[in-house]
Amino acid sequence: MTAPPAEDNAEQPAEQPADPPAPTRRRGPLWAKLLIAAGSLLVLVSTSVIIIDRVLVATVNAKIPQTNLLGNPDTPSPGQSIVPTHASINGPVNILLVGIDERVDQAATDPSRADSIIVLHIPVTHEGAYLVSIPRDSLVPIPADRAAGYQGGRDKINAAYAYGSANGLGRAGGFKLLAKTITQLTGITFSAGLIVNFAGFQALVGALGGVDMCVDERTISIHVGTDSKGNYAVPYDLSSGTPRAIRGVTPKVYEPGCQHLAGWEALDYVRQRELLPDGDYGRQRHQQQFLKAVFSEALGSGVLGNPTKLAGVVNAAGQAFTVDPGGVGVDDWLYAMRDVRPADVVTMKTNAGQFDTETLGGVAYELLSSTTMQVLRAVAAGTVQTFVPAPPGSVAGLRRLADSRGP
Repeated sequence: MTAPPAEDNAEQPAEQPADPPAPTRRRGPLWAKLLIAAGSLLVLVSTSVIIIDRVLVATVNAKIPQTNLLGNPDTPSPGQSIVPTHASINGPVNILLVGIDERVDQAATDPSRADSIIVLHIPVTHEGAYLVSIPRDSLVPIPADRAAGYQGGRDKINAAYAYGSANGLGRAGGFKLLAKTITQLTGITFSAGLIVNFAGFQALVGALGGVDMCVDERTISIHVGTDSKGNYAVPYDLSSGTPRAIRGVTPKVYEPGCQHLAGWEALDYVRQRELLPDGDYGRQRHQQQFLKAVFSEALGSGVLGNPTKLAGVVNAAGQAFTVDPGGVGVDDWLYAMRDVRPADVVTMKTNAGQFDTETLGGVAYELLSSTTMQVLRAVAAGTVQTFVPAPPGSVAGLRRLADSRGP
Protein backbone atom coordinates (compact mmCIF):
# COMPACT_ATOMS: atom_id res chain seq x y z
CA MET A 1 0.00 0.00 0.00
CA THR A 2 1.30 3.44 -0.84
CA ALA A 3 1.72 6.12 1.79
CA PRO A 4 -1.52 7.97 2.67
CA PRO A 5 -1.84 11.70 2.21
CA ALA A 6 -0.05 13.79 4.83
CA GLU A 7 -2.35 14.91 7.41
CA ASP A 8 10.13 1.46 24.87
CA ASN A 9 10.72 -1.01 25.72
CA ALA A 10 7.64 -1.34 27.94
CA GLU A 11 7.43 1.03 30.88
CA GLN A 12 7.59 -0.15 34.47
CA PRO A 13 4.71 0.75 36.83
CA ALA A 14 5.64 3.39 39.38
CA GLU A 15 4.16 1.24 42.16
CA GLN A 16 6.43 -1.76 41.49
CA PRO A 17 10.22 -2.13 41.19
CA ALA A 18 11.45 -2.26 37.63
CA ASP A 19 12.99 -5.45 36.30
CA PRO A 20 16.61 -4.36 35.86
CA PRO A 21 18.26 -5.01 32.52
CA ALA A 22 21.19 -7.37 32.44
CA PRO A 23 24.60 -5.78 32.93
CA THR A 24 26.12 -4.76 29.64
CA ARG A 25 29.51 -3.63 28.45
CA ARG A 26 29.89 0.15 28.34
CA ARG A 27 29.17 1.29 24.83
CA GLY A 28 29.73 4.39 22.82
CA PRO A 29 27.89 7.64 23.55
CA LEU A 30 24.20 7.09 22.67
CA TRP A 31 22.67 10.51 23.27
CA ALA A 32 25.76 12.36 22.05
CA LYS A 33 25.36 10.69 18.68
CA LEU A 34 21.63 11.33 18.71
CA LEU A 35 22.20 14.98 19.46
CA ILE A 36 24.53 15.31 16.49
CA ALA A 37 22.45 13.10 14.22
CA ALA A 38 18.93 14.08 15.27
CA GLY A 39 19.17 17.21 17.38
CA SER A 40 18.15 15.67 20.70
CA LEU A 41 19.23 17.54 23.80
CA LEU A 42 18.89 14.56 26.12
CA VAL A 43 22.22 12.87 26.55
CA LEU A 44 23.24 9.30 27.42
CA VAL A 45 26.95 9.49 26.80
CA SER A 46 30.48 8.53 27.67
CA THR A 47 32.66 11.23 26.20
CA SER A 48 35.79 9.12 26.56
CA VAL A 49 35.14 7.64 23.09
CA ILE A 50 33.91 10.66 21.14
CA ILE A 51 35.40 13.94 20.00
CA ILE A 52 32.64 16.54 19.69
CA ASP A 53 33.27 18.33 16.44
CA ARG A 54 32.59 22.04 16.87
CA VAL A 55 31.27 22.29 13.34
CA LEU A 56 28.71 19.56 14.01
CA VAL A 57 27.65 21.15 17.30
CA ALA A 58 27.27 24.51 15.53
CA THR A 59 25.23 22.82 12.80
CA VAL A 60 22.88 21.24 15.33
CA ASN A 61 22.51 24.57 17.14
CA ALA A 62 21.63 26.22 13.81
CA LYS A 63 19.22 23.55 12.57
CA ILE A 64 17.33 22.57 15.74
CA PRO A 65 14.91 25.29 16.91
CA GLN A 66 16.00 26.59 20.32
CA THR A 67 13.72 28.93 22.18
CA ASN A 68 12.65 29.91 25.68
CA LEU A 69 10.06 27.26 26.50
CA LEU A 70 10.33 27.47 30.29
CA GLY A 71 9.87 31.22 30.64
CA ASN A 72 13.28 31.80 32.22
CA PRO A 73 13.67 35.57 32.58
CA ASP A 74 17.40 35.27 31.87
CA THR A 75 16.87 33.74 28.40
CA PRO A 76 15.40 35.29 25.26
CA SER A 77 11.64 35.63 24.82
CA PRO A 78 9.69 33.04 22.77
CA GLY A 79 10.53 33.44 19.11
CA GLN A 80 14.03 34.74 19.81
CA SER A 81 16.94 32.35 19.34
CA ILE A 82 18.98 31.16 22.30
CA VAL A 83 22.75 31.59 22.36
CA PRO A 84 23.99 28.87 24.77
CA THR A 85 26.80 29.75 27.17
CA HIS A 86 29.36 27.57 28.91
CA ALA A 87 28.30 26.51 32.39
CA SER A 88 28.68 23.63 34.81
CA ILE A 89 25.64 21.41 35.28
CA ASN A 90 25.62 20.27 38.88
CA GLY A 91 23.07 18.56 41.08
CA PRO A 92 19.93 16.68 39.99
CA VAL A 93 18.49 17.49 36.58
CA ASN A 94 14.85 17.43 35.47
CA ILE A 95 13.98 17.83 31.79
CA LEU A 96 10.40 18.11 30.57
CA LEU A 97 9.63 16.19 27.38
CA VAL A 98 6.36 16.98 25.61
CA GLY A 99 5.13 15.04 22.61
CA ILE A 100 2.68 16.81 20.31
CA ASP A 101 0.75 15.55 17.28
CA GLU A 102 0.23 18.67 15.19
CA ARG A 103 -1.01 18.85 11.62
CA VAL A 104 1.80 19.06 9.09
CA ASP A 105 0.61 22.52 8.05
CA GLN A 106 -0.13 23.76 11.57
CA ALA A 107 1.54 27.03 12.54
CA ALA A 108 3.67 27.05 15.70
CA THR A 109 1.42 29.79 17.12
CA ASP A 110 -1.80 27.73 16.75
CA PRO A 111 -3.18 26.20 19.98
CA SER A 112 -2.71 22.45 20.36
CA ARG A 113 -2.70 19.83 23.12
CA ALA A 114 0.14 17.73 24.47
CA ASP A 115 -0.20 14.05 23.59
CA SER A 116 2.51 12.72 25.88
CA ILE A 117 4.15 14.24 28.95
CA ILE A 118 7.36 12.75 30.31
CA VAL A 119 9.69 13.94 33.07
CA LEU A 120 13.34 12.89 32.60
CA HIS A 121 15.04 12.86 36.00
CA ILE A 122 18.81 12.49 36.37
CA PRO A 123 19.96 12.09 39.99
CA VAL A 124 22.60 14.24 41.63
CA THR A 125 25.32 11.69 40.79
CA HIS A 126 24.47 11.90 37.05
CA GLU A 127 24.85 8.08 36.99
CA GLY A 128 21.34 7.07 35.97
CA ALA A 129 18.09 8.36 34.49
CA TYR A 130 14.38 7.90 35.13
CA LEU A 131 11.57 8.56 32.67
CA VAL A 132 8.28 9.22 34.47
CA SER A 133 5.19 9.49 32.27
CA ILE A 134 2.15 11.54 33.30
CA PRO A 135 -1.24 10.61 31.76
CA ARG A 136 -2.44 13.45 29.56
CA ASP A 137 -6.01 13.13 30.93
CA SER A 138 -4.94 13.58 34.57
CA LEU A 139 -7.28 15.94 36.44
CA VAL A 140 -5.12 18.69 37.96
CA PRO A 141 -5.32 22.35 38.99
CA ILE A 142 -3.95 24.60 36.26
CA PRO A 143 -2.66 28.03 37.35
CA ALA A 144 -3.84 31.24 35.71
CA ASP A 145 -1.88 32.69 32.80
CA ARG A 146 -2.57 36.38 32.20
CA ALA A 147 -0.66 36.54 28.91
CA ALA A 148 -2.69 33.66 27.50
CA GLY A 149 -5.97 35.03 28.86
CA TYR A 150 -6.57 31.96 31.03
CA GLN A 151 -8.13 32.46 34.46
CA GLY A 152 -7.06 29.14 35.97
CA GLY A 153 -9.07 26.09 37.03
CA ARG A 154 -9.17 22.29 37.13
CA ASP A 155 -8.84 20.39 33.87
CA LYS A 156 -6.90 17.67 32.08
CA ILE A 157 -3.19 18.32 32.39
CA ASN A 158 -2.70 18.43 28.63
CA ALA A 159 -5.21 21.29 28.48
CA ALA A 160 -2.55 23.42 30.19
CA TYR A 161 -0.55 23.28 26.96
CA ALA A 162 -3.60 24.36 24.95
CA TYR A 163 -4.54 27.21 27.31
CA GLY A 164 -0.97 28.48 27.44
CA SER A 165 -0.64 28.48 23.66
CA ALA A 166 -3.61 30.85 23.17
CA ASN A 167 -3.30 34.49 22.11
CA GLY A 168 -0.60 33.59 19.61
CA LEU A 169 1.81 32.30 22.29
CA GLY A 170 2.03 28.93 20.52
CA ARG A 171 4.34 26.12 21.57
CA ALA A 172 6.46 28.24 23.91
CA GLY A 173 3.42 29.56 25.78
CA GLY A 174 1.84 26.11 26.01
CA PHE A 175 5.05 24.52 27.25
CA LYS A 176 5.56 27.23 29.86
CA LEU A 177 2.08 26.81 31.39
CA LEU A 178 2.36 23.02 31.33
CA ALA A 179 5.72 23.18 33.14
CA LYS A 180 4.25 25.61 35.68
CA THR A 181 1.31 23.26 36.22
CA ILE A 182 3.60 20.30 36.92
CA THR A 183 5.77 22.37 39.25
CA GLN A 184 2.72 23.56 41.21
CA LEU A 185 1.37 20.00 41.43
CA THR A 186 4.57 18.14 42.32
CA GLY A 187 7.32 20.60 43.21
CA ILE A 188 9.44 19.47 40.23
CA THR A 189 11.42 22.31 38.63
CA PHE A 190 12.97 21.96 35.18
CA SER A 191 16.48 22.65 33.92
CA ALA A 192 15.61 22.23 30.25
CA GLY A 193 12.77 21.25 27.94
CA LEU A 194 12.13 19.47 24.66
CA ILE A 195 9.08 19.40 22.38
CA VAL A 196 8.85 16.36 20.10
CA ASN A 197 6.54 16.83 17.11
CA PHE A 198 5.56 13.31 16.05
CA ALA A 199 4.46 14.50 12.62
CA GLY A 200 7.95 15.86 12.10
CA PHE A 201 9.29 12.42 12.94
CA GLN A 202 7.87 11.13 9.66
CA ALA A 203 10.45 13.20 7.78
CA LEU A 204 13.15 12.13 10.23
CA VAL A 205 12.34 8.44 9.80
CA GLY A 206 12.27 8.97 6.04
CA ALA A 207 15.76 10.46 6.18
CA LEU A 208 16.89 7.35 8.07
CA GLY A 209 15.31 5.04 5.47
CA GLY A 210 12.60 3.74 7.79
CA VAL A 211 12.75 2.23 11.25
CA ASP A 212 12.73 -1.27 12.73
CA MET A 213 10.08 -1.70 15.42
CA CYS A 214 8.83 -4.61 17.49
CA VAL A 215 5.04 -4.28 17.65
CA ASP A 216 3.93 -5.59 21.05
CA GLU A 217 0.18 -5.99 20.42
CA ARG A 218 -2.24 -6.16 17.49
CA THR A 219 -2.93 -2.55 16.61
CA ILE A 220 -5.73 -1.51 14.25
CA SER A 221 -5.39 1.88 12.56
CA ILE A 222 -8.37 4.21 12.70
CA HIS A 223 -6.65 6.61 10.29
CA VAL A 224 -5.29 4.49 7.44
CA GLY A 225 -7.05 1.88 5.31
CA THR A 226 -7.78 0.80 1.74
CA ASP A 227 -10.98 0.56 -0.26
CA SER A 228 -11.97 -2.33 -2.55
CA LYS A 229 -9.67 -0.96 -5.28
CA GLY A 230 -6.66 -0.75 -3.01
CA ASN A 231 -6.75 3.04 -2.73
CA TYR A 232 -6.13 4.91 0.50
CA ALA A 233 -9.29 5.53 2.55
CA VAL A 234 -10.14 6.42 6.15
CA PRO A 235 -11.46 3.23 7.81
CA TYR A 236 -13.33 4.69 10.79
CA ASP A 237 -15.81 7.52 11.35
CA LEU A 238 -14.87 9.49 14.47
CA SER A 239 -17.60 12.14 14.33
CA SER A 240 -19.52 10.60 17.25
CA GLY A 241 -16.46 10.36 19.46
CA THR A 242 -16.48 6.55 19.20
CA PRO A 243 -14.80 4.92 16.19
CA ARG A 244 -17.35 3.42 13.81
CA ALA A 245 -16.11 1.16 11.01
CA ILE A 246 -16.80 2.43 7.48
CA ARG A 247 -18.19 -0.24 5.17
CA GLY A 248 -15.98 -1.27 2.30
CA VAL A 249 -12.76 0.03 3.90
CA THR A 250 -10.17 -2.33 5.34
CA PRO A 251 -8.04 -0.76 8.09
CA LYS A 252 -4.29 -1.22 8.20
CA VAL A 253 -3.35 -3.63 10.98
CA TYR A 254 0.02 -3.79 12.72
CA GLU A 255 0.51 -7.40 13.81
CA PRO A 256 2.79 -8.33 16.73
CA GLY A 257 6.39 -8.95 15.81
CA CYS A 258 9.51 -7.13 14.70
CA GLN A 259 9.19 -5.41 11.33
CA HIS A 260 10.49 -2.53 9.23
CA LEU A 261 8.16 0.48 9.04
CA ALA A 262 8.24 3.39 6.63
CA GLY A 263 7.96 6.87 8.14
CA TRP A 264 4.20 7.17 7.55
CA GLU A 265 3.60 3.69 8.99
CA ALA A 266 5.58 4.42 12.16
CA LEU A 267 3.74 7.70 12.68
CA ASP A 268 0.36 6.02 12.16
CA TYR A 269 1.26 3.25 14.59
CA VAL A 270 2.22 5.58 17.45
CA ARG A 271 -0.93 7.70 16.97
CA GLN A 272 -3.30 4.81 17.74
CA ARG A 273 -5.12 4.67 21.07
CA GLU A 274 -8.90 4.42 20.52
CA LEU A 275 -8.91 0.66 19.80
CA LEU A 276 -6.12 -0.32 22.21
CA PRO A 277 -7.19 -2.13 25.41
CA ASP A 278 -5.16 0.30 27.53
CA GLY A 279 -5.85 3.40 25.42
CA ASP A 280 -3.50 6.27 26.16
CA TYR A 281 -1.25 4.09 28.29
CA GLY A 282 -0.71 1.85 25.26
CA ARG A 283 -0.04 4.78 22.97
CA GLN A 284 2.36 6.23 25.52
CA ARG A 285 4.27 2.95 25.57
CA HIS A 286 4.35 2.75 21.76
CA GLN A 287 5.63 6.30 21.48
CA GLN A 288 8.52 5.55 23.82
CA GLN A 289 9.28 2.41 21.82
CA PHE A 290 9.20 4.49 18.65
CA LEU A 291 11.62 7.08 20.02
CA LYS A 292 14.08 4.39 21.05
CA ALA A 293 13.71 2.66 17.67
CA VAL A 294 14.46 5.92 15.84
CA PHE A 295 17.52 6.51 17.98
CA SER A 296 18.69 2.92 17.42
CA GLU A 297 18.29 3.39 13.66
CA ALA A 298 20.33 6.59 13.81
CA LEU A 299 23.12 4.76 15.60
CA GLY A 300 23.15 1.65 13.41
CA SER A 301 22.77 3.19 9.96
CA GLY A 302 26.15 4.90 9.64
CA VAL A 303 24.66 8.37 9.92
CA LEU A 304 27.71 9.99 11.48
CA GLY A 305 30.01 8.55 8.83
CA ASN A 306 27.80 9.61 5.92
CA PRO A 307 27.85 13.41 5.48
CA THR A 308 24.94 13.39 3.01
CA LYS A 309 22.74 11.27 5.26
CA LEU A 310 23.81 13.23 8.33
CA ALA A 311 22.75 16.48 6.68
CA GLY A 312 19.36 15.00 5.80
CA VAL A 313 18.80 13.67 9.31
CA VAL A 314 19.78 16.94 10.99
CA ASN A 315 17.52 18.92 8.64
CA ALA A 316 14.63 16.55 9.35
CA ALA A 317 15.31 16.77 13.09
CA GLY A 318 14.66 20.49 12.81
CA GLN A 319 11.05 19.59 11.98
CA ALA A 320 10.74 17.18 14.90
CA PHE A 321 12.38 18.97 17.85
CA THR A 322 12.12 22.31 19.61
CA VAL A 323 14.61 22.67 22.47
CA ASP A 324 15.14 24.91 25.48
CA PRO A 325 18.66 23.97 26.70
CA GLY A 326 18.33 26.23 29.72
CA GLY A 327 20.92 28.58 28.30
CA VAL A 328 23.63 25.92 28.58
CA GLY A 329 25.84 24.88 25.67
CA VAL A 330 25.48 21.52 23.94
CA ASP A 331 29.02 20.46 24.84
CA ASP A 332 28.37 21.19 28.53
CA TRP A 333 25.28 18.95 28.47
CA LEU A 334 27.33 16.21 26.84
CA TYR A 335 30.05 16.45 29.48
CA ALA A 336 27.63 16.56 32.42
CA MET A 337 25.73 13.48 31.20
CA ARG A 338 28.83 11.49 30.22
CA ASP A 339 28.25 8.70 32.78
CA VAL A 340 24.63 7.98 31.80
CA ARG A 341 24.28 5.06 29.41
CA PRO A 342 21.29 3.15 27.97
CA ALA A 343 21.34 0.42 30.64
CA ASP A 344 20.98 3.13 33.30
CA VAL A 345 17.60 4.36 32.04
CA VAL A 346 14.47 3.22 33.90
CA THR A 347 11.05 3.96 32.39
CA MET A 348 8.10 4.45 34.73
CA LYS A 349 4.44 5.28 34.35
CA THR A 350 1.90 6.61 36.77
CA ASN A 351 -1.04 4.62 38.19
CA ALA A 352 0.84 1.44 37.21
CA GLY A 353 -0.64 1.85 33.73
CA GLN A 354 -4.14 1.10 35.05
CA PHE A 355 -7.17 3.27 34.41
CA ASP A 356 -8.55 5.23 37.39
CA THR A 357 -11.26 7.21 35.67
CA GLU A 358 -13.85 9.61 37.02
CA THR A 359 -16.51 11.22 34.85
CA LEU A 360 -17.43 14.80 35.68
CA GLY A 361 -19.91 16.73 33.57
CA GLY A 362 -19.80 14.02 30.93
CA VAL A 363 -15.99 14.24 30.62
CA ALA A 364 -13.71 11.35 31.65
CA TYR A 365 -10.63 12.27 33.69
CA GLU A 366 -7.76 10.20 35.06
CA LEU A 367 -7.08 10.50 38.79
CA LEU A 368 -3.50 10.30 40.04
CA SER A 369 -3.08 7.82 42.88
CA SER A 370 -1.45 8.69 46.20
CA THR A 371 1.51 6.45 45.32
CA THR A 372 1.90 8.25 42.01
CA MET A 373 2.02 11.58 43.80
CA GLN A 374 4.67 10.19 46.15
CA VAL A 375 6.77 9.17 43.15
CA LEU A 376 6.45 12.59 41.53
CA ARG A 377 7.35 14.35 44.77
CA ALA A 378 10.30 12.00 45.14
CA VAL A 379 11.48 13.19 41.73
CA ALA A 380 11.26 16.75 43.02
CA ALA A 381 13.23 15.79 46.13
CA GLY A 382 15.80 13.78 44.17
CA THR A 383 14.92 10.53 45.95
CA VAL A 384 13.05 8.60 43.24
CA GLN A 385 15.68 5.85 43.49
CA THR A 386 13.88 4.70 46.65
CA PHE A 387 10.95 3.61 44.46
CA VAL A 388 12.92 2.02 41.63
CA PRO A 389 16.49 0.86 42.33
CA ALA A 390 19.26 1.72 39.91
CA PRO A 391 20.03 -1.08 37.42
CA PRO A 392 22.77 -3.37 38.81
CA GLY A 393 24.98 -2.88 35.75
CA SER A 394 25.12 0.89 36.17
CA VAL A 395 27.78 2.77 38.11
CA ALA A 396 25.28 3.58 40.87
CA GLY A 397 23.99 0.00 40.90
CA LEU A 398 27.45 -1.52 41.16
CA ARG A 399 28.32 0.89 43.96
CA ARG A 400 25.12 -0.07 45.80
CA LEU A 401 25.95 -3.78 45.34
CA ALA A 402 29.46 -3.24 46.72
CA ASP A 403 28.08 -1.32 49.70
CA SER A 404 25.58 -4.12 50.45
CA ARG A 405 28.42 -6.68 50.54
CA GLY A 406 30.44 -4.67 52.99
CA PRO A 407 34.25 -4.36 53.16
